[in-house]
Amino acid sequence: MALFEYKAIGSDGKSVKGHVESDSAKNARVKLKKQGMMVTDIFEKNGISKGGKKNSGGGIFGPRFNQDEITVMTRQLASLVKANIPLVDALNALVEQLESVALKTILSQVREAVNEGTSLAKALAAHPKAFDHIYINMVEAGESSGTLGLVLLKLADLKEAQTRLKRKVVGGMTYPIIMFVVAMGVLIAIFVFVIPKLQQIFVSMNKALPMTTVILIWISEQMVTWWPALIAFWVLVFYLINRYINTKSGRENWDRFRLKAPVFGRINRMMAITRFASTMSTLLASGVPILTAMSIARNLVGNVHIARAIENARSNITEGQSIAEPLRRSGEFPPLVIHMIAIGEKTGELPAMLKNVSESYDEQVSVAVDSMTAMLEPAMIVFMGGTVGFIVVSVIMPLMEMSNLSR
Repeated sequence: MALFEYKAIGSDGKSVKGHVESDSAKNARVKLKKQGMMVTDIFEKNGISKGGKKNSGGGIFGPRFNQDEITVMTRQLASLVKANIPLVDALNALVEQLESVALKTILSQVREAVNEGTSLAKALAAHPKAFDHIYINMVEAGESSGTLGLVLLKLADLKEAQTRLKRKVVGGMTYPIIMFVVAMGVLIAIFVFVIPKLQQIFVSMNKALPMTTVILIWISEQMVTWWPALIAFWVLVFYLINRYINTKSGRENWDRFRLKAPVFGRINRMMAITRFASTMSTLLASGVPILTAMSIARNLVGNVHIARAIENARSNITEGQSIAEPLRRSGEFPPLVIHMIAIGEKTGELPAMLKNVSESYDEQVSVAVDSMTAMLEPAMIVFMGGTVGFIVVSVIMPLMEMSNLSR
């Protein structure tokens, strides 16, 4: 008999951990199932999973999952389910062709749980690091309505849209950030390596230097002398800012700034509205109850002020009122969005209207990011040109005086 350590979900829906003696992992699972528990992971006490592999971790930070792989897996599962292939067989086919070790391990456990009679939604819920609340609720709705294949396709579309939106913003910001980092690197190199050498030449002139040159030399001296203190100072500043942002008042002030900041504020607001609309549209169209859908969407918008507006609207629904009115009162949603939501409520076409909002704002985010990038690139060039010009003039002026004196 071996001692197995297990993680499971009890009959009350809570996660439990414990130990059980058995001659094999399979029999241990059977024993625990008879006790009303759904096993999510089981391995011998020495830390080795059944099958001789270490438990699906991924390092000290836990398993890492590529969302693109999950999206592809979801679309493939949808195709298999729509082709009327039994769910266990479909999961088995996916396990055999997956390349990701972490995802293969998780899906193997999901397959075993489903084979033992657990619903797919509950089996997936045992792995929250891989499958979020949207995923679980949509799968549960699909199983309940008998449209699992269609719901999985919608889920894959939603994940692809969210990934595409994120990449648009990240891609648009990458070039300006690289330019800024390179510019800072060049300036630091000039102040740390070039200016000190020129300073020796300026001192040998024994002449009064222009104010701009004096400023350059002073900055260079501070950077060379105090660079450990400067690094420590900026590390401390970023640490304190991060600590402040993680407080309740700090998060509210930071999120308000993100919505009000020039250029970036408009993009942040549009991204939050896109997340809200696309998530709500997909969940409602998949049969997820509206209160559940709003709770999920609230947690995905990424801004406490917009999340609060959504929560107020959710409270209104429980009192038999509309969604649109509290969103309008919050001032966080543009009038056009409010108008389309109100029309969707009146006509019973809320998912379709929210989908239109999502598609419209997704396009607007793309245009706004392109415009911002087009604006930042020349701004960075002007900044670099002005800074380098200031340094060149400050250095050349004393050198020209020195050249004139030597004639």
